[in-house]
Amino acid sequence: MDDEQTKQAIADNLLINGAFQHLLDSYLSSRHRKKVDIITKAFNFARQAHKGVRRLSGEPYIMHPIAVAQIACEEVGLGSTSICAALLHDVVEDTDYTTEDIENIFGPKIAQIVDGLTKISGGIFGEQASAQAENFKKLLLTMSDDIRVILIKICDRLHNMRTLESQPANKQYKIAGETLYIYAPLANRLGLNKIKSELENLSFQYEHPDEYNSIKSKLASTEASRHELFDQFTAPIEKALQQMGIKYEIKERVKSPYSIWQKMQNKHVTFDEIYDILAVRIIFTPQHREEEVNECFNIYVAISKIYKSHPDRLRDWLNHPKTNGYQALHVTLMSRQGRWIEVQIRSDRMNEIAEQGFAAHWKYKDGEHSEITEDESELNQWLRTIKEILDDPQPDAMDFLDAIKLNLFASEIFVFTPKGEIRTMPAGCTALDFAFSIHTFLGSHCIGAKVNHKLVPLSHKLQSGDQVEILTSKSQHVQPSWMNFVSSAKAKAKIQAILRRNGRELQKKGEAIFEDFAKKNDIINSTAAADQLAVFHDTKSREDFFQAVGDKTILLGEKDLDELNGKNTSTGKKGWRRLVPFLGHGKQTKQETASEQQDLFVVPENFNRKKPIYINDTNISQYKFLHCCHPIPGDDILGFIDNKQRIEIHKRACPVANRLKTSYGNRILDAKWDMHKRLLFDATIRLQGIDRMGILVDVSQVITSQMNVNIHRLTIGSEEGVFDGTIELRIHDREDARKIVEELKKIKGIQDVNQIM
Repeated sequence: MDDEQTKQAIADNLLINGAFQHLLDSYLSSRHRKKVDIITKAFNFARQAHKGVRRLSGEPYIMHPIAVAQIACEEVGLGSTSICAALLHDVVEDTDYTTEDIENIFGPKIAQIVDGLTKISGGIFGEQASAQAENFKKLLLTMSDDIRVILIKICDRLHNMRTLESQPANKQYKIAGETLYIYAPLANRLGLNKIKSELENLSFQYEHPDEYNSIKSKLASTEASRHELFDQFTAPIEKALQQMGIKYEIKERVKSPYSIWQKMQNKHVTFDEIYDILAVRIIFTPQHREEEVNECFNIYVAISKIYKSHPDRLRDWLNHPKTNGYQALHVTLMSRQGRWIEVQIRSDRMNEIAEQGFAAHWKYKDGEHSEITEDESELNQWLRTIKEILDDPQPDAMDFLDAIKLNLFASEIFVFTPKGEIRTMPAGCTALDFAFSIHTFLGSHCIGAKVNHKLVPLSHKLQSGDQVEILTSKSQHVQPSWMNFVSSAKAKAKIQAILRRNGRELQKKGEAIFEDFAKKNDIINSTAAADQLAVFHDTKSREDFFQAVGDKTILLGEKDLDELNGKNTSTGKKGWRRLVPFLGHGKQTKQETASEQQDLFVVPENFNRKKPIYINDTNISQYKFLHCCHPIPGDDILGFIDNKQRIEIHKRACPVANRLKTSYGNRILDAKWDMHKRLLFDATIRLQGIDRMGILVDVSQVITSQMNVNIHRLTIGSEEGVFDGTIELRIHDREDARKIVEELKKIKGIQDVNQIM
């Protein structure tokens, strides 16, 4: 070994030993039993197994398992079993050791967790969406056996996100998209609030670096004024708490960059228009643990004597904790500076659960076998919900993922049965969702409901506190239209299952009718004939055609024979009607011509997917621009290689792109603009304000004279002195739109301007 290698080995050892010692120090300062020997044994085993291997960043591979174990110990509060499993989590996947080897050396419990982590490795998604769903099922089933599997997986993902800069850009978009789609909501659902926020911010930082840096710099520039507001606002509160003899701590909570950006997007507001960037957190130690809820309300009463509270913004998570275990009292108060400020009141125990997640305090605490608490029964109930979804297999992989997201990550409402029992339902659910949540039979035969003793239709959306009675009829049957307004996973799955069963029955009936028709008319190749007639009747597939024949929406007759014999004028050779698929593009008609098809760039086999593609004025027509997100120059974009090896361009924040990132991450490309303001793109701007004489002239003056932009279409409506309108423009890029919005805001009477496309 030469001097350079020796120096590197010494530096590596110092780095590794330092990181492991930090892990041991964190573990020894926790409340867990001090099982240092087994942790050291796991570390030495993993170090030997990964010897000589380095990560993309260049550091020894063992630094990754140590970092994951550090997060599990310090940030989630897990004990020795989890720390060992975190240290060993990549051993079975990346080395020659097996799960049996782990079990023989470290026992069945650690081996079971490592096995669970191995099954769901490599990101939970494979090459295809179906593989993704299967891996996701494995993840959830494994989680049902031992919650620590998913907790360690979240720790693993957090460290991967923290070290994402060493990956190429297309991989960054895939991993960031996957994180936002699955891991951040999952961390939130398990109560890991700090980790959820960090995962969101890291994803945001890689997908939209300019917006992230802009918000970070604005937060930094307004920091001094926030501190001043915080000090002025909390001074009288501290005085009141001291007089009450309460042991407390007051913290300043600043909204995360991702949350700020989300609000800016959803509400169409600027950074300066967001008023809840600052919140105040009061964390107290109760004098009597069983009285902590009452003490929260006592603090609320005391501070509402100092400041006026907002009547509609009191959130009681004390008596009805969120299903991730979160408990607190939220109240919004008017400061003396004229700003609404949210105050969160919680005990030290509630704060610990809010920060680390109650999953970490569950019955799997190492070496402890205490009674299951109410928190734990909530988690068991959640795991039962997962198993219920898994028991009813979904034919479509993405539907399965969406069902999981709908059911597990949505915010909840509380609904009462006629007998006064409380049931938790996802927000946005309908009376029909509620019916299916009670029983499949009740949902299948539901004709309506009484909500708060008033008759409502099946599609009526429920609110928190509603009392719901379901009305049924034996003559009622499941309708396909029901899928349009149910939102819960259980209702969607049951309706789909019943419709599939009914569809199979209709299909068999249709097949029998078609066979009779074929025999009567001496049709020899009935399969080919069925395919031809399926196209002729505009049905999606042969199965849909048979179902339509079965329920008599298609009646077979002379026209069908003419079609099969090639006598119909609407068909080409061999009697097939020519169908041209609709491929959306900003400037295309519904029928894409053959020459345009040929112009599209086709990805060759040796294409380097790690390098970015550059879209310029001359090659822009070689890429597909779909209607889902309408990207224009200046937007953060990515490329996606479709099934025909052509490249679609999407905004990075596009919902379709989010699904593609999570399902087909290996087909994602980094894409960048290289435009020179030669081409024009459609953009729509919405205006709202107080109507006055001449306002329309001022608007057109700004756009046409000052900005030199042509108005394509202008639609304005005015009612009782308030106007609302949209302007469709042709612009070069997003910067043009931003300047126009800024100029329009200066016009007297205009209250709100935002770009909607």
